Amino acid sequence: MAARLFSLSIISVVLFSAGPTLARDQIRIVGSSTVFPFSTSVAERFGKTTEFQTPVVESTGSGGGLKLFCSGLGEATPDITNSSRRIKLSEVTLCEGNGVADIVEIMIGYDGIVLANKRGARHYDLSTKQIFDALAREVPVAGKLVPNPNRTWKDVDPSLPDVKIEVLGPPPTSGTRDAFVELAMEKGAKQYPMLRTMRSENKKSFKAIAHAIREDGGYVEAGENDNLIVRKLEANPNALGVFGFSYLDQNEDRIQGSRIDGVLPEFEEIAAGRYVIARPLYFYAKAAHVSEVPGLQEYILEFISERAAGPDGYLIDKGLIPLSDAERKKVQTSGADLIPLKRPKD
Repeated sequence: MAARLFSLSIISVVLFSAGPTLARDQIRIVGSSTVFPFSTSVAERFGKTTEFQTPVVESTGSGGGLKLFCSGLGEATPDITNSSRRIKLSEVTLCEGNGVADIVEIMIGYDGIVLANKRGARHYDLSTKQIFDALAREVPVAGKLVPNPNRTWKDVDPSLPDVKIEVLGPPPTSGTRDAFVELAMEKGAKQYPMLRTMRSENKKSFKAIAHAIREDGGYVEAGENDNLIVRKLEANPNALGVFGFSYLDQNEDRIQGSRIDGVLPEFEEIAAGRYVIARPLYFYAKAAHVSEVPGLQEYILEFISERAAGPDGYLIDKGLIPLSDAERKKVQTSGADLIPLKRPKD
């Protein structure tokens, strides 16, 4: 009897140490609210046109999704996480510490970040400096950093309306928030000589100032649901909202995008690189789950196929800005061969 129990113990150890064995037959996806509509569209078509079940897609935000993704391998963890920014070195390290190696990085296309308001309300034309002056926690005044004194857009610039600053946007866990502070707020902060000097002397201190958004009501965290922000803008003509271009594209009868540094957030402008608040979009997959979850490899290939993400693909109708032909070919090779991610520098 003791010998049999010992043998069973040895078998159990071998089975559990061989790798993740998933009882799931359905792909589980988490992550970015910006990538969510694209991922959902692929999942629905995948479920209808293949023998596999429709994947489950949850909108948790880029940061929240990567945290879940990096929590380990196995049935209780997601197979894919969507992200509206590139994975950070700290997140790769977290993944590695929990046994998540051979992460496959897929760049799916580009997106612009818009500041939009209700259609028919005043159309804003803003510079990145004005955005920084309106939303930063601290701004330079007479050579010193002070708590943001600007309460109205007219306080920011006399050419702007005498309307209370009220911007609805994503929380810190959102990749859209990360990209917004990096692309819009940093660019605006660099217009100040004292902050440019700070950046050259101490990048960490500069980023702390440039990325810090006010918490006195001028910026309102509206969660990860971008559709909710659209509805709130309809109810409040004086407010502006921050979200991805696809939500503007899908709701152009209800909201309008502001000019940023003189350029409207339009498909052609973003694709040509003329719209300054634009970024690539990604998803990350676990190579270790491909052999365990039915359809995972096939889903990856569907997402990056010409019929989905090519110039005439069905995701373009949803607002995705396609990759160049060369970029797309490279991504399709990565997805087909499950090429592991190269560690980011920071």
